[in-house]
This record gives sequence, C-alpha cells and structure tokens, in this order.
Amino acid sequence: MKKILYILFITAALASCKKSVLDLAPETYLSSATFFKNQAEFEQALVGSYTNLRGIALIGIYEDEMRSDNTFFTYYSADRGTETSTEAIAEFIDNSVSSQNPNSPGDRWGNDYSGISKVNTILTRLPKSTLTQGAKDSISGEAYFLRAFYYYDLVQHYGGVPLQLVEVTDVNGAFLPRSSVAEVYSQIISDLTSAIKTLPMATTFPQSGRATKGSAEMLLAYAYMSEPTKDYANAESTLLDITHMNYALLPNYAAVFDPNNKNNQESLFEVQYQQGNDGQQSDFIWRFIPKTTNAAPITGLAGTNANGGLGSGGWNVPTQEMVDSYEAGDLRLPASIAVAEGTVTNEVMTNISAVKSPVGYKPTPGLGYYYFIKKYLHPPYQVVFNTNDNWPVFRYSGTLLLLAECLVDENKPTEALPYINKVRERAGLPDLTTVTLLNVSNEMRHELAFENHRWTDLIRTGMAIPVLNAKGVTEKALNGWLLPSTFNVTPDRLIYAIPYREIQLNNKLTQNPGY
Repeated sequence: MKKILYILFITAALASCKKSVLDLAPETYLSSATFFKNQAEFEQALVGSYTNLRGIALIGIYEDEMRSDNTFFTYYSADRGTETSTEAIAEFIDNSVSSQNPNSPGDRWGNDYSGISKVNTILTRLPKSTLTQGAKDSISGEAYFLRAFYYYDLVQHYGGVPLQLVEVTDVNGAFLPRSSVAEVYSQIISDLTSAIKTLPMATTFPQSGRATKGSAEMLLAYAYMSEPTKDYANAESTLLDITHMNYALLPNYAAVFDPNNKNNQESLFEVQYQQGNDGQQSDFIWRFIPKTTNAAPITGLAGTNANGGLGSGGWNVPTQEMVDSYEAGDLRLPASIAVAEGTVTNEVMTNISAVKSPVGYKPTPGLGYYYFIKKYLHPPYQVVFNTNDNWPVFRYSGTLLLLAECLVDENKPTEALPYINKVRERAGLPDLTTVTLLNVSNEMRHELAFENHRWTDLIRTGMAIPVLNAKGVTEKALNGWLLPSTFNVTPDRLIYAIPYREIQLNNKLTQNPGY
C-alpha cells in the first residue's frame, strides 16, 4: 500500500510541476555549458589553468633534482614499503607503473594534460565569445603560453606525446596517437610565437605572477635549444631580446628566494603559493630538511616530519659531491645549503643541536649530520608543512647563462664571457677569461641549484649519461644497500615511461623503449 501511495504522490507531483522544478542542475552549479559568458568567467578559468603548475613543481623535485647529480635522499630503514617507489626514480629503476603508485610524487602526465585541457577549452570558446579584441588577445596570450609550457614539460620527460589542441567533446577526440618529438616542439614554438604577440612586457615590480612576454621568450629559447634540430640563431636573438627588457639581477643571491621579494625584478616566471588554510601553501622545506621529531631548531616551529612516504623529510638532499663542487668563495653555497647537526637514531634526528654553514664544514665528533637545501628556508612558520615560498621557474640569471651556452654552441665563446661573468660577479667569483660548454654547465648547476633544471640541462648539453653513471659509482660506494641494477643510465633512461594507466586507457599509445 505504501508503495502505491508513493507512486501516486510522485505522479501527482510531476504532473503539477513546472519544467523549471525538474532542472537537475542547482543554480550554484557551474558547467562548461553555462560558463564562459563574460570576461570575468574567462579570467577565472584562465587563473585555474595555472594551478597545475604546482603539481609539476612538486613532481620536479623528485624527477628532475633527485634524478640529477645535485641531490639524493636519506635512506629510511623504518619504511621500506611506501618510500621505495619514489627512491626508484633517483636510482634509475623506475618503470611504467611508478607514476601510478599512490606513494609516487605525483602524476606528471595527468597534471600536464589537465592544464592543457583547461586552456584548450578557453582557446576553443574564446573566438566565439563577445569579448573585446583586447580582452581576447590578453587571455589567449596567457593560454598559449601555458599550453606551450605544459607540452614542453611533456616532451622533455616523455618524448613525443599526443597533441590535443582543441576542447575534447567526444571519445574520438580524447584518444589520439603520439606525435613525434619534432611535431611537439613545432607546436610549442607556434604557441609561443602567438603568445609573444599579445603578452605584456614586465614594467613594474613586483609582478602579478602571470605570464609575460619575457617568460614566453625564455621558454621559446629553451625550445629552440632543446628540439631535435637545434636553432641557435633564433635562440640567441630571443635571449638577447630579453636582455633589453626591464629585468636585472638582485644584488644579493639569497634575497631572490625570499617570500618578501616574490615576482621580483630578476624573476621571469615563478609558481605562486600562499601560506594559509585555503590549500594554496607550499611545503618544500619540510620535505628537504632531515627527518626529525622536533624541527624547531631549523624552522622555528616544533613539528615532526619523521614519518614515511612523501609526507616526511630527508628528500632532495644535496650530495657531498655537490657541496664540494662549489668554487672557493662562492656566495651561493651558504645561501643554498646548510648542515643540521645532532643526535641521529635510525636516520631520524631526535635532537638537532646546531644548524651550520657548509663552507669548510667539519663534522663534530660523536654527532650525526645531514646537508639540506636552505634556499627555501624562511622561518618562522605557524603550521607544519605550510609555507609561503614560491617556486622559481625562469630567472634573469638563467637567461644570461642560457645565452652564454647558446653563444658557446655557436662557436662564439668571447661573446659569451660578459654574460657568464655577470652571474659569477654576483656570486663573488672572479671573471673567466675563456669559456667552454663545461664552464657554462657548471655555472648553471650552481646558479640554478635545486630549481628543477639540472636534469634537463644535462640532457640538453649531452652530459647526462656520463655524469649520472659517475654519480652511481659514488653512491654505490657510499651506500651498500643500493642494488647492482641501479644507476644503469642509458639513452632510454633520458625520458620516462609513458604511465601504464595511460597505455591501458588509450590503445593508440606506444611505450617508450626500455620500459
């Protein structure tokens, strides 16, 4: 009886309802069908397209810095389950399922394509909108830059990938085969060429944090110097153009990374973070300092990061070789690295008795010590794993050094000298009288240390295989727990595996060799 009454009630209700009552989408619900009506909504979508940069910066700590000769990690014997998938990246024994492991540093492929999907929707809808031409130009410039950035990240780490260039509205558009590396770079260059036409030049500082002509030209120069057939002539002219903009080196190296100086005159582009309770905070320093039960001597806040997985410290630890590689008197060493000294029990610092400079450091008898990245340390903090630091992507010092590299590659070493020496002078180092590609590579290593550049810089300059195999020899001598199969760095290992999940979803994808 209850069932009959219920059916009668529903039938009567439906018969008496207006059509609007049956609308299943609440008025507060936003969908692509009802959005993109005005400039404010396009701007909101554009800002949302920047958010995937945060995931890429985080993943780069493990897949770019720890993969390079700059850093390694502290072995944690208490957790041989969740940590091993991330350790595999630094040991060169990762595979196609590594990025899908819940304990991996993140889904780089997914972050990039999520960002691409967002900007594709904007670029597809924008021409049909009623926005003014000025608004369309402004929004499309940033969107083209972001799409180029995400595709550059993909091609650098996976090789040729599917080129999604329009909003996906059906299954056929969702699953595409891989384009060639050359085709991806061609699209990157095309997008950046379009972006540069409409993006504004940075004129006042601090900047807004959004893409500018300078950031687009810097990415374009990297693309010219990384594509299969290098285009040094265009890279040189592009980099020279940046030197005529409004950028300058800050007098003090450490000040570049101070959160009080975000988006400063040296910054071409950085990933934006904001300390607080709204999910926009960064947390790099808590991952970089040693695992400890009391971080107060380093951070000013009594918190712990002594647990397993990525929610812990002891990651991205500068190697002894990295510390030793700095020239005597290099002011960047104490600005970038520090030493925590104290009591160590099972790889955890149960008591940090001192934080010291690495310059001329001699271990104190009876105490343990760990190097850590100091560049992003700006205490005091109020909440564990909640900081205000931005992540640097492109800096003017990097422009000068990339220009020096380009000129050396063009057999113009004398012309390269002023650019590399300008960076060295701020670091407190004497001018070079001659310059080689190795000189520029070493300068980049120390100037851009711990900013997720070293791995791809080594690949671009052809130094990755010998440098990383040498790191393997050193690390195996120091760490008996490393397996013989680790650090077998071959050409196949210069790009990552296409994530296994993506291969399963899209049968048009093929796996990279060696995986």
